[in-house]
Amino acid sequence: MRHLWSAVGILVASAALASCSGGGAPPQQRLIPSASVQGSTAHYDRGGSWILPSAKKSDLLYISDLIAQVIDIYTYGHGYKLVGELTGFFNPEGLCVDKTGNVYVTNDTSLGVYQITEYAHGSTSPIRTINDPDGRANGCSVDPTTGNLAVADFWGPSEVIGNVAVYRKASGTPTSYSNPNIYYDYYCAYDDKGNLFVDGETEGSVFGLGELAKGGNTLNFVNIDQTIYLPGGVQWDGKYLAVGDQVAVKHNFTSTIYQMSINGSQATTVNTMILTGSNQVAQFWIPRIHDGAKRRYGDRLIAPNQDGKDTLFYDYPSGGSPTVTIPGETDPIGATLSLAKK
Repeated sequence: MRHLWSAVGILVASAALASCSGGGAPPQQRLIPSASVQGSTAHYDRGGSWILPSAKKSDLLYISDLIAQVIDIYTYGHGYKLVGELTGFFNPEGLCVDKTGNVYVTNDTSLGVYQITEYAHGSTSPIRTINDPDGRANGCSVDPTTGNLAVADFWGPSEVIGNVAVYRKASGTPTSYSNPNIYYDYYCAYDDKGNLFVDGETEGSVFGLGELAKGGNTLNFVNIDQTIYLPGGVQWDGKYLAVGDQVAVKHNFTSTIYQMSINGSQATTVNTMILTGSNQVAQFWIPRIHDGAKRRYGDRLIAPNQDGKDTLFYDYPSGGSPTVTIPGETDPIGATLSLAKK
């Protein structure tokens, strides 16, 4: 059965950690920044969460490193320097941010407890940790119209059909939505109007896309005009839904993003963005940037590249070769951008 690739990595990492630590908690590690031509290379040392005090006033890029069990923090622009790290996770994966700059991390513990942890911009101490009763927390997204937090659960309780769980105001007990055509839920994304999209696949590894309309109570199936081999992230780009294929077979197994126009229950491709030099880009990010007093969608795509052990930047929506590379990760899988208050 072909599950989410990172799930295989989780099993391998968990076994390795158990053998090294006698089954106890894995050792904490700290990133020490060093110079690089493009970005900062990660070097590991024992320690806890940290961030350079001066970095808190900057826009910050967060990258989840699955096997290293950390969230790396970089300045956004100005050399993409490594300025901090969040530790204390077992399998950190999905990342998302709300309009105030608070960052959310999906994670599961060594005891099989699934959680979402919230951090303020530039903080190393959690605001709160939410337990997810519905299954393996994978991707997440925050509704810009309500502040509700959506979490894509790869599978549900007892490893049955997955779902997307919606937490009102990012707290409390979630309301869960599922669709029989999306047995395993991967990633989710809100658009500007509060409509929620989630991707995944059937038990037979057929891609599925669903939409929970704003104010609705049903996760409806959306037909697409593409064959997607392994579901990647989904993101709203201001006009279209960007849908990822981690290993697009018809593009020589190169990660590919499709811009799709959504009309009712039909998604139609308007552009294909091939991420040259990448393989297995899971949760990508299309950042919003400052534009005077407003924030608008940028013209970049940030792509943690698991096979390459680096994070790549591409012109959006043209794709092609990466314009920036942040090297030195172990298993980068998720990305989000937290903007500093201006």
